[in-house]
Amino acid sequence: MISEILQDARRYEETAEKEIAKEERPAFHLCSRVGWMNDPNGFSYYNGKYHLFYQYYPYESKWGPMHWGHAVSSDLLHWEYLPAALAPDECYDRDGCFSGSAVTLPDGRQLLVYTSVIKERQEDHVIRDIQTQSLAVGDGLNYQKYEANPVLDEKDLPEGASRFDFRDPKVWQNEDGTYSCVFGNALADGDGQVLLYGSEDGFRWTFQKVLVSNGGRFGKMWECPDFFPLDGKWVLLASPTDMLPKGFEYHNGNGSLCLIGSYDEQTKTFHEESDQAIDYGIDFYASQTTLAPDGRRIMVGWMQNWDTLPLRSPEVPWNGQMSMPRELSIRNGRLYQTPVRELDAMRCNRVVHEKVSFTGTVCLAGVSGRRVDMELNLRRKDSEALYHKFAVRFAQNDLYQTSLSFRPRESILKVDRKFSGSRRAVIHQRRCLVNSTDGSLKLRIILDRFSVEVFVNDGEHVLTATIYTEQIADGISFFADGMVEMDLVKYDLR
Repeated sequence: MISEILQDARRYEETAEKEIAKEERPAFHLCSRVGWMNDPNGFSYYNGKYHLFYQYYPYESKWGPMHWGHAVSSDLLHWEYLPAALAPDECYDRDGCFSGSAVTLPDGRQLLVYTSVIKERQEDHVIRDIQTQSLAVGDGLNYQKYEANPVLDEKDLPEGASRFDFRDPKVWQNEDGTYSCVFGNALADGDGQVLLYGSEDGFRWTFQKVLVSNGGRFGKMWECPDFFPLDGKWVLLASPTDMLPKGFEYHNGNGSLCLIGSYDEQTKTFHEESDQAIDYGIDFYASQTTLAPDGRRIMVGWMQNWDTLPLRSPEVPWNGQMSMPRELSIRNGRLYQTPVRELDAMRCNRVVHEKVSFTGTVCLAGVSGRRVDMELNLRRKDSEALYHKFAVRFAQNDLYQTSLSFRPRESILKVDRKFSGSRRAVIHQRRCLVNSTDGSLKLRIILDRFSVEVFVNDGEHVLTATIYTEQIADGISFFADGMVEMDLVKYDLR
């Protein structure tokens, strides 16, 4: 039985999407069907396709009562919209179906686990979100909410845990057929923690352990946790709020965190070994992963930052897009990310320039565009003098440009979009400390119509930024202060 609220959302999105031309959307990044998008939800492989749900308010291009949008893909790059999967249509979720995840049940149905929200006036007269956990079961198209919802509420929380900050379940099935789920939570003082719950059947859940306590280290509330094995280690991803910088890490305030360590599945104890940001650019939050049929761990994130929302006008018909899906690995104790290999099939019109030596500004034949996959290898040309600065400028014409610049003496890489057409004083720059020996650096730059993603040294660092420059600005140029030698391979992306 589909509720009237969900039917209304489905009718609206089907009609409203017809007003958005294909050329006005990203070419291969999933954006909202209409209206507003934030966190990825339910990222999964089910019935032969990748499913990606997302936080969704179809009626306006700004945050509203959360629905779940829904899209499917065979290659993670070309997405087909399906009707909205969830709407806030029950007494326990009337103010929002917040973020969650998905898992396949033994009977072949797909189980969605999500945070159900109602607003409640407290004794101090402040209205707060009461966050509980609910389920829906379906066939990949339509989902029925579980009659016993919510399945977890404040009585299931450990002592000291806040019922106002208890959200974003990430569920997985264990090898023995049981289920585990991590949740973001905060203590009364706002400090974050990750809670671990277990279930025999996916429907009845019990608290097991505080998996990780923040202890004031990384911001406050930890949103959108994810926990999985990778290359002999275990990885915890989260998006903490209100982070303080730590050297060149964690500059986004509401940013991204990766903890790598070991996990004792018997005692359910996670031993942290290292920490790092997931993304070092401007726009990346709320990452979620899935396991591909071939065993790859693939991650996607909301390509946005809560502090940069004014960059895009609420008058536009869609607002919000996902990052390029990325393959994850651990090398030398660090999380590496690379674009999914399916992107290679979209490459065409190969252009190669080898051993290009230059100082000042140059443009190269065949190198332009806004749907581009470009690989650069930089090195010093003059053995007697290290160059001072290198920059590549793209989405460029006489009026606009976004740049990526590198200063080899400091090993600092910077993305800068202040001339991208923005009329708002939001964040436009972000710097990253990268590994470089004697001025050598390897970059892979992925451009879509409204974004850039930069993979450094085969994915050792990634910098992501949205850019809403007019599409007519498609120039690419290169600048060097000092003598640089560069190899370049550039493809258009179909």
